[in-house]
Amino acid sequence: MKDAIDVPATDDPAALGPWFHNLHLPGGVQTAPDHRFGDFPRFKWLEIAPHLPADLSGWRALDIGCNAGFYSFELARRGAEVTGIDLDPHYLRQAAWAAGRMGLPVTFRRQQVYDLARSGERFDLVLFMGVFYHLRYPLLALDALARVEPRLMVFQTLTADTGEGGEAPAPPFDFEERDRLTRRDHPFMAFIEGRFADDPTNWWAPNHAGICAMLRSAGFRIEARPGHEIYLCRRDPAAAVWPAEEGEFRSAAGLPATHRTHASEKE
Repeated sequence: MKDAIDVPATDDPAALGPWFHNLHLPGGVQTAPDHRFGDFPRFKWLEIAPHLPADLSGWRALDIGCNAGFYSFELARRGAEVTGIDLDPHYLRQAAWAAGRMGLPVTFRRQQVYDLARSGERFDLVLFMGVFYHLRYPLLALDALARVEPRLMVFQTLTADTGEGGEAPAPPFDFEERDRLTRRDHPFMAFIEGRFADDPTNWWAPNHAGICAMLRSAGFRIEARPGHEIYLCRRDPAAAVWPAEEGEFRSAAGLPATHRTHASEKE
């Protein structure tokens, strides 16, 4: 799904509204100066920025759920070769339009995060922010991103609460100990049936321990927490307590099965 983006011929950002990203355009114009969250997402970027290399020259960066491109533009300013993906044509038009105004060479395309499982692309840096809880198949997305093999990933999601624990895997337990599942420090993810914050695509709200466990299970090691609900990760297959089954992933992602030749077939 890589449809061409129709960029409107206008100089007025209001003609492309409404905006969710408050971009600071040349000339001092802002796209969403009255945003309900303030100068969003600039305040989040200020938390993340010190944890990323100041010079990203030679890095390929992927901004998942790029919206109007705020993070994509900041990474491009640091020298990265940036691709931003989103499903909403409205936001992609805004992003492509703003890239022209800023003179930044960012590639925007309409694409699902799941498509990365089949693309064979590799990126050095992945921003996966504000998307996870909108996905019907969140672990499939994390497993797909692991195969992108990023050096760094910035992960952010809506949470049930920041919670406790999660720094180490929970010890094994058995059927008779299922009361552990109700403890606040046990990994969990609440399912949202219906609308939350007037958005029918808000499906999940994990706790902190659940985030840690799911990132580990996909082969990511958490290195820092730059801000509220934000996790800086490195790819580390050894972080997984139990490795994912490759055949199951390939089937879920719509990839052809890997045929393993049995010894008897060689004769």
